[in-house]
Amino acid sequence: MRVLAAMSGGVDSAVAAARAVDAGHDVVGVHLALSAKPGTLRTGSRGCCTIEDSHDARRAADIMGIPFYIWDFAERFTEEVVETFVGEYAAGRTPNPCVTCNEKIKFEALLEKAMALGFDAVATGHYARLAVVDGEPMLRRSVDEGKDQSYVLASLTPEQLSHAMFPLGDSWKSEVRAEAERRGLSVANKPDSHDICFIPDGDTQKFLENRLGQRPGELVDAETGAVLGQHTGVHGFTVGQRKGLGIEAPASDGRPRYVLSLEPVSGTVKVGSSAGLGIDAIEADRAIWPSGQALDGPTECVVQVRAHGGIAEAVAEADGERVSIQLREPLRGVAPGQVVVLYRPDNESGDLVLGSAKISSTR
Repeated sequence: MRVLAAMSGGVDSAVAAARAVDAGHDVVGVHLALSAKPGTLRTGSRGCCTIEDSHDARRAADIMGIPFYIWDFAERFTEEVVETFVGEYAAGRTPNPCVTCNEKIKFEALLEKAMALGFDAVATGHYARLAVVDGEPMLRRSVDEGKDQSYVLASLTPEQLSHAMFPLGDSWKSEVRAEAERRGLSVANKPDSHDICFIPDGDTQKFLENRLGQRPGELVDAETGAVLGQHTGVHGFTVGQRKGLGIEAPASDGRPRYVLSLEPVSGTVKVGSSAGLGIDAIEADRAIWPSGQALDGPTECVVQVRAHGGIAEAVAEADGERVSIQLREPLRGVAPGQVVVLYRPDNESGDLVLGSAKISSTR
């Protein structure tokens, strides 16, 4: 097959490309330029997509002996990922930009261009696996559950999955680094990028304030309605947040206060004790079914609401693009705007992804 290998400049995508070559595919490497100012998107292990990263990807492609190109997706990345991120926070929701990037950039824009150029598949360094169930590709968790990225890939469609390759899904991260060392790849010990790539200093609040300005409002006790303080914008908060509230007095239980809800229209941030964070039901919309099949009646499943953590057994039911979820055990700090991913437990092949949706409300 003709395979386009997405090469970020990190160890995972480099080894994924090398394995595609070893499998006998006709491989071409491509690095996505996602910023008009690439020098600003990395600080140590934070961020990605810098000039340094493109050079690392090119050196890895040279060692493999494969063609290598850089494609400029900066404008689309800004529109689809960065502006969506800002808009969601302005609306009092908590987005996951990695989910958006995989959906809109790596497996929509990139795959679309790859198919137009005659490629059969796109290979990436994601830690996830594909399983064929009843003749259809299904996404499932990686062997290395600590690095599993099926959560951020759960918005892919069956058609996109049929043209995707995840060569690292059956490997542990330690094995991938050791393999990169054996292959003589200079990225073998390169730190993993983390946090939000377009906010390399990790200061999300400052980034959002620079984009949205100050939108003053009140910090209000959820139990009594008492005003406890002022803030400069609901975009500086997320449900479950404890630090940075600027409130000295503890909650009624004598413990720290947490953000319980955001009201962007009034500018109100409601805070209270940790007991107020627990929820047992989720409503979500904009459902996507990578499995190709929507839920058929109430379905026992496992749900995950964060890329790492926030997992509980549940019963889910779909109605068109809406999904109602009743949790078997409460989850804390679940915010509108987050993605909820539904898994079907499978002891033989690992958890299979049934679908995903955007959380609209909780109770």
